[in-house]
Amino acid sequence: MIKPELFDIVELLINLPEAQQVIGNQGTIVECFDDGKYEVEFSNEEGETIALSTLSEKEFIVVWQAKTKTWLSVSERLNAVINNLSENKQQELLNFARFLHQVS
Repeated sequence: MIKPELFDIVELLINLPEAQQVIGNQGTIVECFDDGKYEVEFSNEEGETIALSTLSEKEFIVVWQAKTKTWLSVSERLNAVINNLSENKQQELLNFARFLHQVS
């Protein structure tokens, strides 16, 4: 699992109705707290802050690493999402992947 760091870009795994943010929206980590929480800033196309939310690692995945200045591959992002699922949901996903492999 990739450890989130300051200025990484993250993608939401949950909806944040109070911040008007939905699954898939991207934001930037602007603060890392000692308790494992992260302050994430969401901006509009002009770069203006539209929301700030304190999130746990289970509520987002890292999609771009500031340290290396690289986007994570689809397989790395998929792996991060899978790691946040319960064992039962991981099994369901494996069964679905098998189905997709069959029909392709």
